[in-house]
Amino acid sequence: MILAAAAVLGELLFTVWCSVTRSEQIRARSILRLASFGTFVLLTLLQVIQWSFRYYAIAALLLVLSLSGARQLLLRRPGTRRGCSTARSAAIALLFVMMSLPAILFPQHPRVIPPTGTSQVATLVRTWIDSSRSETYRDTGAYRALTVQFWYPEASDSTHPLIVFSHGGLGTRTSNESLFNELASHGYVVCSIDHTFQCLYTTDEHGDTTLIDTGYVRELFAEDALSDPQHSLDSYRRWMKLRTDDIDFVIDRILAEARSPAADELYTLVDTTMIGVMGHSLGGSAVYGIGRRRADVSAVIGLEAPLMYDIITVEHDRFVFDDTTYPVPVLNIYSDSAWLILSERPQYAANHAMLSDTDPDIHNLHLEGVGHLALTDLGLSSPLLTRTLDRQGSTALDHLSSLTAISRNALNFFDSYLKGQGPFTAEAYSR
Repeated sequence: MILAAAAVLGELLFTVWCSVTRSEQIRARSILRLASFGTFVLLTLLQVIQWSFRYYAIAALLLVLSLSGARQLLLRRPGTRRGCSTARSAAIALLFVMMSLPAILFPQHPRVIPPTGTSQVATLVRTWIDSSRSETYRDTGAYRALTVQFWYPEASDSTHPLIVFSHGGLGTRTSNESLFNELASHGYVVCSIDHTFQCLYTTDEHGDTTLIDTGYVRELFAEDALSDPQHSLDSYRRWMKLRTDDIDFVIDRILAEARSPAADELYTLVDTTMIGVMGHSLGGSAVYGIGRRRADVSAVIGLEAPLMYDIITVEHDRFVFDDTTYPVPVLNIYSDSAWLILSERPQYAANHAMLSDTDPDIHNLHLEGVGHLALTDLGLSSPLLTRTLDRQGSTALDHLSSLTAISRNALNFFDSYLKGQGPFTAEAYSR
């Protein structure tokens, strides 16, 4: 933001100078362009600017302007020329703002949450092929491919509970990496899934990238449970089928690897008798379903997710839910986005009923003052974008506090129900 503001201010001041002198100051403008690019290069070499995708566009603009300035100097054009193009200066100032947007939306120094556990955390990416299923989003006949990423205690000589994570509707496998690091540092093996074509993008272990399916995106944004519950239920069933099958496949693959006599070191760390699942938004809906369909899952965490899997049918334009007791301990975590209107959203009716459930293994936590996306690490990497999309006035400090609260409560919940370390009580959230 400082770079963009400096560039725009400089352009405006130069325009004023041109207007006062009634000339375009060609020589001075050319020298300024060269100096600006040179300063950018110097700051990059000194690592004040850490070169990344954030600066590609602004660097290209500075390079083009500096080459134009060098050409003017080499051609030895007159130092001044009568007249002043305010429109051109305004256009360049606008370009500076536009080209700086990646750096503004994704700051160079995002806040980080250091893990509090004693274990060093390692990570590993694997791409697996499910030969029992064809890819539903393509007609090529290829089997479904899934890329997963692990976070686990490094150099450990014992086994640890397995936690499997499912991202939100437009998320990625790293959407809650701060949470994964925290759990792994305390002795958990965490596996996060990229749901191919339902994630923003996925990059497999060979470096090949697959983007989200545009038809799925249109379907996601067209869904409206208030106006057309039957259409919503049809969508829910497709999404839940794909995601729960993905999660089943990943859990089964990990368990098979862990039980193999020739298991890689990573899989030897997995305690196959202790499994938890968690997810955000659509991913949370899927893990609620996994809690119902798998007897080997012992704990479930949903980050602001409706119980879509529990919807049986639609009667009189209302969802009918499975009203049997939820079979495993569950922790529901909400932001203001759903909490304040939980009773008004038909897809959240079962969640709302859980608020008054007397089952001691059903827990609810409200993170006040933040929105839906602030339950992911987007609140760290892009506080401005998170506030804009969530339509919240929260700050980066609020995002840091909410993510810390998620990690602390998730750790305590899994410690209680997977490691047997005493009863769990949701901790109050303080901003």
